[in-house]
Amino acid sequence: MAYIICEPCIGTKDTACVDACPVDCIHPRKDEPEFESATQLYIDPEECIDCGACVPECPVEAIFPEDEVPEQWQNYIEINYSHFGKTK
Repeated sequence: MAYIICEPCIGTKDTACVDACPVDCIHPRKDEPEFESATQLYIDPEECIDCGACVPECPVEAIFPEDEVPEQWQNYIEINYSHFGKTK
């Protein structure tokens, strides 16, 4: 199971979570070419180690464990997976 970034990240893209991640699984980073065009950040579900270090760093409270994503944002599970070419 991975953590999922949901709607509050759209337009915010605060990268404090990127800096907190010990396995560098949150993308795009500011130094990646797609950062400017991306509407939000995404967590790679295969690289995420479920440590939760990103959660308290998010200023808009957009990050949830996959099994705790609020009902209104369930579609963000598939959005995060598909960003990395994966399916849930």
